[in-house]
Amino acid sequence: MKKRKLISQRHPLLYFLAVWARRTQRKAIWLLDNKKYTKIKSTTALQYRIKKHQSVLLKKLGENNMQLQINKVTNLKIAAKQINGVLIHPGETFSFCKLVGQPTQKKGYLPGMELSFGEAQAGIGGGICQISNLIHWLVIHSPLTVTERYHHSFDPFPDDGRVLPFGSGATVFYNYRDYQFTNNTPYTFQINLWFTEKCLEGELRIDQELDFAYHVIEKEHQFLKIGDQFYRKNEIWREKFLKFQGGKVVDTELLTKNFARVTYTPPDYTELPAEDNINS
Repeated sequence: MKKRKLISQRHPLLYFLAVWARRTQRKAIWLLDNKKYTKIKSTTALQYRIKKHQSVLLKKLGENNMQLQINKVTNLKIAAKQINGVLIHPGETFSFCKLVGQPTQKKGYLPGMELSFGEAQAGIGGGICQISNLIHWLVIHSPLTVTERYHHSFDPFPDDGRVLPFGSGATVFYNYRDYQFTNNTPYTFQINLWFTEKCLEGELRIDQELDFAYHVIEKEHQFLKIGDQFYRKNEIWREKFLKFQGGKVVDTELLTKNFARVTYTPPDYTELPAEDNINS
């Protein structure tokens, strides 16, 4: 059965008003929540690196318009300038949307691919989630505390060179779907972003060397077919280990459980009766 559209999907004016209301609410929260948001940047890298990662700029995404991918690179470079070098001091909160601001044509943003209402479509500034995805991967390898994170409710494209576990990213949509983390440690952290010919690269640095680090692993990955619909599920776990004691694991925690609709036919899957609880 075809899923009914939300009222805001059927009436563009109502959609505009709904987005405006949410954005206004978020701006009020920024003013009144008493958080100290990061804003200071430095061109000098902090001494120690916690984690580095790179993400391919142009990916094969089904039959997706390659021009949207090319536009995305422009969008990424504009957004990355607002974040590169930012320092996260003790007690401060990093807000992706507050730092980057609203992506607009006036700022040079182009139509890129964004995922909305269960489908991939063009939108101004589309694709900048690639930065928030990368930053989240860096952050979960650190003692920083993620305080706001969202991920897509569906998986639109088959894996093609996927490096990170499914569901380990963080989507943003200015400004009410934000990505935030807080520094509840006595250390200062820094995010650095740069571009090579083929990749967006990033690192998380710190002002003091830690004697521990983290491994992030995927467990219980599975494709399911329930009725005539496909789903994907997994778990993301994190192990804390001591760097100078032979990698001794001192803590293990479940970061998140993922369950999402899949809009393609996976190569291997387990078929379940339609009456099964899909969230089990």
